[in-house]
Amino acid sequence: MAKKSFGQHFLLDLNVTRKIVRLAGPFEGRAVIEVGPGPGGLTRALLESDAGPVVLVEKDARFLPLLGELDDGAGRLTIVEGDALKVREADLVTGPAHVVSNLPYNVGTPLLIKWLTGPWTPHALTLMFQKEVAERIVAAPGDDDYGRLAVIAQATSDARIVLHLPAAAFTPPPKV
Repeated sequence: MAKKSFGQHFLLDLNVTRKIVRLAGPFEGRAVIEVGPGPGGLTRALLESDAGPVVLVEKDARFLPLLGELDDGAGRLTIVEGDALKVREADLVTGPAHVVSNLPYNVGTPLLIKWLTGPWTPHALTLMFQKEVAERIVAAPGDDDYGRLAVIAQATSDARIVLHLPAAAFTPPPKV
């Protein structure tokens, strides 16, 4: 089901996805963008929350029918087939929005840089990264992991790690 070329590792446990959404909120009716929703595990928890519109950006067309089934007809769910690196967020939502995502491994860092330095400013970012990438984002000056990514993230945001998940929480489990 997961495509290695897309760096896909899915979170399907609703207890875990609900916890992530609680950590990301409250949304207070603001729009939320989710990149790479795959089969929609995190999407389900977002739709249960106090989020306003939920906009999904999914590159893998195999998941579009499944994601469409999550639409309850209330007009809160929008599904965009496309590459999140090329999407203009300002075209997806009005005003600042939250970005909540279990990012595909191979685009996580470029997307973070895009959101931190690009023309569109998110209200908040709650993002899942591979542990080593997260540690590079929050590294302090003098740490071995300190570099360009830490400088950009810390100059533009309050970057911190709020949750650790074991590889077994993902389907398929990552090998790193």
